[in-house]
Amino acid sequence: MSLPHNSNFIKCSTCSLKGFCLPMMLSHSDIDRLDNIIQRNKLLEKGTKVYSIGDKFTHIYAIRSGYLKSYSISDSGEEQITGFHLPGEIVGLEGINTGSHVGFSETLVPSHLCAIPYDKLDNLNSKIDGLRQQLFKIMSQEITHNHELMLMLNQKNADEKIATFLLSLSVRESLGKGLTTQFVLPMTRTDIANYLGLALETVSRIIGKLIKQDVISVDHRQVTINKVNILSELAGTSCHFVDPNQHN
Repeated sequence: MSLPHNSNFIKCSTCSLKGFCLPMMLSHSDIDRLDNIIQRNKLLEKGTKVYSIGDKFTHIYAIRSGYLKSYSISDSGEEQITGFHLPGEIVGLEGINTGSHVGFSETLVPSHLCAIPYDKLDNLNSKIDGLRQQLFKIMSQEITHNHELMLMLNQKNADEKIATFLLSLSVRESLGKGLTTQFVLPMTRTDIANYLGLALETVSRIIGKLIKQDVISVDHRQVTINKVNILSELAGTSCHFVDPNQHN
């Protein structure tokens, strides 16, 4: 898909996400060289497909603002969500291997993306120290995430899946600060159920129980974790984040 772009958008050197995206740990001059190949899009409306299965692989996409979901379509025509993507994260890497995309990527909310032509990026890899290493790091993080997802889907019960999912989002929303107790939940409960392999009724029941127990609060799309330790115990993980207001 060719995304509409606007060259007047914020540059890498002044972007608040540069410490979490490809420019991380690059010098100012190298960031400028990377910046010269990036195409910054105009606002994409909710439900815009960034790419579809079978599309020729030409770009990877960094999320400047907004949220995306990745999914595939089964032989019977059913959607299977394979991931949610937040600001600072990169999508489209799976196309490197085959030269074409193996799934779909779509905006969950109005979003801004940075489209990075892969051929130009690959050319820069040999000229900018640390850029290839950073790309490998991002790819490794995606592999690790997919591995953890498979373990979660195979080994955890429904309550543990929901708790793990919420904690995972809180960590990713914190942008390297460990964990945030307040974050946006841009996807629907139907999408969450699809992603976790649960029934919609199960997701709604468990979230409702967590709200009733005051473990979390939900105000429209805004989620607040009130009892981090309890949610961590339910997820079966240790949490090193300490909320100064947390006494439970």
